Amino acid sequence: MLPAMPYTIIFTERYTRIASRFLKRHPDMARAYEKTLALLQVNPHHPSLRLHELGGRLQGVQSVSINLSYRITLHLLVTEREIVPLNVGDHDAVY
Repeated sequence: MLPAMPYTIIFTERYTRIASRFLKRHPDMARAYEKTLALLQVNPHHPSLRLHELGGRLQGVQSVSINLSYRITLHLLVTEREIVPLNVGDHDAVY
């Protein structure tokens, strides 16, 4: 059996700025953030990411957990196997 093809993470300029600010404010989260992105690329449905759909004004957006406090919101395009991160931060910042 062939291994599943990894997803491609597409970093927009806007998201890169947001992530840079997040990591400057929370340098202690750099390792967990990178680990989350790596796992997201290999298997966005891994239970530890707690991937879930959002509703309301964020309809069509998904969220994954970096840890209990911090999240990444994203668009997960399954057919193209692409992930487009939108925001990173604590619960109130991303929702």
